[in-house]
Amino acid sequence: VMTMDLHADQIQGFFEVPVDHLYSSALFIRDIEGMKLKNLCIASPDMGGAKRAHAYGSKLEADVVVCYKERKKANVIDKMTVIGDVEGKNVILVDDMVDTGGTLCKAAEMLKEKGAKTVGAYCTHGVLSGPAHERITNSALEELVITDTIPQTQENPKIRVISVAEMFSQVMKNVHHHESISGHFIM
Repeated sequence: VMTMDLHADQIQGFFEVPVDHLYSSALFIRDIEGMKLKNLCIASPDMGGAKRAHAYGSKLEADVVVCYKERKKANVIDKMTVIGDVEGKNVILVDDMVDTGGTLCKAAEMLKEKGAKTVGAYCTHGVLSGPAHERITNSALEELVITDTIPQTQENPKIRVISVAEMFSQVMKNVHHHESISGHFIM
């Protein structure tokens, strides 16, 4: 079984067969490096993604900030603050998934209010339910990059999709030939 960016690493333990857990970070980091952004800053939209943001920051030699959110009920943010300095920086939010887009768009808004020059986002799984497309369209995000782990049926000029097909096919080939797949495990 091959998975990508499980929402919780513990899920891997529920399988009774060998599991290769892949990460989109290999694709995303290559894409971010290709933009050659100056004053790059990686951000997590919540405390739960801080470890992921730090891994990206380390690999990209970029500053890292974390957005802290308080919720009183699911999908409704009561309060959000930014921990760290983003003044004049090109900020990229990283997360494993984007569902309704509430947290991601609120984080982008907060980062712009705190002086970020630009704000983009990279999220592995684009669930994009309910008001997600409208929120993203009207948000401070310049671009949201997702993978094709979930097929997209609606076009959005702010959303770009990166395919994971080549990564999965290469890993399958390596497994079949008993070769290393460690190059696909960035995090």
